Amino acid sequence: MQNYMKLVLEPLFFGGKDPRTIIFLVLLEAGKINPVDLISLLLLLMVANGAPVVTAFLLKDRFSGPLDGSLRLSDGHPLFGSSKTIRGIAAAILTTALIAPLFGFSLTTGALFGFWAMAGDLVSSFIKRRLSLPSGANVPGLDHIPEAFFPLCFLRSQMAIPWPNLAVILLAFALLDLFLWYLWGRLYPRFR
Repeated sequence: MQNYMKLVLEPLFFGGKDPRTIIFLVLLEAGKINPVDLISLLLLLMVANGAPVVTAFLLKDRFSGPLDGSLRLSDGHPLFGSSKTIRGIAAAILTTALIAPLFGFSLTTGALFGFWAMAGDLVSSFIKRRLSLPSGANVPGLDHIPEAFFPLCFLRSQMAIPWPNLAVILLAFALLDLFLWYLWGRLYPRFR
């Protein structure tokens, strides 16, 4: 019990200098979130962002033309990169629309949620290309925050999600997505 108390209370004395402070505060805030809402939103985010990956795995190179049509900007890099396809965008929007009613959302809300997830993904791809990073490169944070932040902001007004709760959901998604990205890469290195 003494070790547990030290683990829980010690971060409070070190303030922002100890990473445990952030974790402690996130867990404290997470206690205020309806667990059903948290799980529903995490699953919806995973569906929206996982649908393009699963579709690419199942269809291989079929219908895999790049969304940007291989357009290169003046910096010599693609607009988004070869891994962003019309097939992936369509898979995310359609799959999320079909799954959304299971979580109490309409087909339209699900489709828009999927759209905003892909808009966030395209923003991160655009930024990565400007940083000269190759298509498919994983950048923790940049690869996880926009694709969750955009759709959560879309749902924020409908569900009255407070900003601190949105931040907790965002962090939970980023950590879960990082873990699944690592696991997927270990199981299927070719599709990383």
